[in-house]
Order: sequence, then structure tokens, then C-alpha cells
Amino acid sequence: MSALNSQCGGTHYRQHNIQPVEFIHANGIPFVEGCCIKYLVRWRQKGGIEDLRKVQHYIDLLIELEGRTGEASPGAPQK
Repeated sequence: MSALNSQCGGTHYRQHNIQPVEFIHANGIPFVEGCCIKYLVRWRQKGGIEDLRKVQHYIDLLIELEGRTGEASPGAPQK
């Protein structure tokens, strides 16, 4: 049995044509961006507004972390 066919804590990811983890992995998306995708995909089925707050927090973290270097990471849009 594939790990993609089971889910702890609900079915909010399995109901989609492609699960967030598959999309994130296939596209090499970094951790913080992947968390944003995960919470955006599930917010209506699981966490509601709290999941949107989590997305906002991860975006704030990303802005702060990327801003520390004074330059965008490779592949990021230039300012």
C-alpha cells in the first residue's frame, strides 16, 4: 500500500487529484513555500481561518528570512 493512500487525521489531502506533498516534491519546492501550499489547499476542509493565519505566518517568515541576506534566493523574482 502506498503511503499516499493513507492519511493520519482525515482525508483533506486525499480528496484532491494530486496531493500537496506530490506537487511540492515533484517541483522541488522549499519547506516554507511548501507549508503555504499545504495550508492553502486544506483550509476549507480542515483548519478554516486558522490555516490562513498559518499561511500568513509562513509568508511573514519567508519575507524576514529572505530579507536577511539583502538578496533574493536563486530563482526568486528580482526586486
